Amino acid sequence: MREEDLDWAVYHRIPETEGITVEDLVAATGFEPGAVTASLERLEHHLLIRRSGKTVRLLSIQESLIECQCRHTREDLPFVIENGVIRATRREE
Repeated sequence: MREEDLDWAVYHRIPETEGITVEDLVAATGFEPGAVTASLERLEHHLLIRRSGKTVRLLSIQESLIECQCRHTREDLPFVIENGVIRATRREE
């Protein structure tokens, strides 16, 4: 199976309204744990999901856009987002 097809199948097994554990996701997809973990890493890299401990959840479009903007403009932003917490950056004057 191509990585894209695997990622698509894994992505669509994650509930829209809540998270799911990696173990439950492996059981729901029927894929090998290593394949699911690799897929989750790709999905997280492409800002489609967020992993927190053993739980995985979908990112909303708004969250994905903010994360994308933060990733590509880190030096210019007056804030950082770490683990869902927004913090103002300290600027040297």
